[in-house]
Amino acid sequence: MELKKVLIIYPHFPPSNLAGMHRPRLFAQHLPSFGWESVILAVHEKYYEENPDWNLVKLLPKDLRIEKVNAFKIRKPRLIGDIGLRAFFQLYRRASKLINNEHFDFLYIPIPSFYCALLGRLLNRRTGIKYGIDYIDPWVHDFPGSNKIFSRHWLSTKLAKFLEPIAVKKASLITGVAEGYYKDVLERNPHLKTQAVCGAMPYGGEKKDYELIESLGIEPYLFQKKEGKIQLVYAGAMLPKAYEPLEAIFKSIAANKEIFENLIFHFIGTGKTPDDAEGFNIKPLAEKYGLWQTNVYEYPKRIPYFNVLVHLNIADGIFILGSTEPHYTPSKVFQGVLSKKPLVAVLHKDSITVDIIRSSRSGIVLGFDGENGIEEIERVFPAFFENARQFINCFKPELVNSVFFEQYSAKNVTAQLSKLLFSTLKED
Repeated sequence: MELKKVLIIYPHFPPSNLAGMHRPRLFAQHLPSFGWESVILAVHEKYYEENPDWNLVKLLPKDLRIEKVNAFKIRKPRLIGDIGLRAFFQLYRRASKLINNEHFDFLYIPIPSFYCALLGRLLNRRTGIKYGIDYIDPWVHDFPGSNKIFSRHWLSTKLAKFLEPIAVKKASLITGVAEGYYKDVLERNPHLKTQAVCGAMPYGGEKKDYELIESLGIEPYLFQKKEGKIQLVYAGAMLPKAYEPLEAIFKSIAANKEIFENLIFHFIGTGKTPDDAEGFNIKPLAEKYGLWQTNVYEYPKRIPYFNVLVHLNIADGIFILGSTEPHYTPSKVFQGVLSKKPLVAVLHKDSITVDIIRSSRSGIVLGFDGENGIEEIERVFPAFFENARQFINCFKPELVNSVFFEQYSAKNVTAQLSKLLFSTLKED
């Protein structure tokens, strides 16, 4: 059977080390198994702000076609940093050329960068190609501080509310990491309920990523194993609405120090920007409660992907922290399971991740009721930690329900995307 052809526009691609890159990377890896040839359109790595991680290129299929464009460089003062905006016209021109010169059946645009979503509408109008938008993060989103008039977050929210309807108006496919990521999009744009195919697909786990670690010879350097200590790792950016549950945890630890004297949190890559080693987000909160460098350590700068996996391997457990919003679905769950480490999670009780962890027997979860449950976290966290300690001490990776987890493998997640893509073609 001849493969259908999809053009995926995502500015960051290996050697980029940004977390969102893994979504199109894994889709591109597995789509050929389900009837789709994928071509990636990205920005050349010399225009990335983050340091390149060339080990990530080793994860790409050898026959994957990647088209790269230039971008406008960042100037001082840094007025425009978003790479999707800096390369918008270059991406548009190259995509137009590819679509006009070759036969593509579909155009797929994961976001952020949110500005890239507008390319779908423009290219549809120019070439007639069907397009879809994949919400890795919600676009229209009320961040803390977005109600402060003329603040950066206020302006971003206003711009998002203006641009999103333009971008999605002719979309044939709307997907997201979870249904909650695009549910409000359908409410704001009700025509999409009948016009577009919709579906949710979490980040998938990829076993091959972990098979490569040993051959790279990377050693942990941020911390080492400590006898008698329980060391938990949180790796990746912090969501704005995750700070409330985190502060409740810190308050509980500060009020019950004798219970938590052997607990250490390591926050990796949680800084204000990817390459700022001094851009602490967690440290001020830890200092506020007297936990800095006793119970809490932070390494703000993003480190290479495989370096993260190496540190997960020496940790006693993986710390999963959710948002006060139920739709947050942390990809860290799948990293944790593949690292064969127990998960210690604090999540909104309605997050689908709660069921994933419990049903797969991969961890222990403290579920809370959004903003209404913050005080409850503080109250019950000591008892929860005692249960977590027992779970970690008794944890055996072979007892994890791997059959249950298989549905969340990168390959099976991509199979869901393939079905949705074929559904859009049936609409003709």
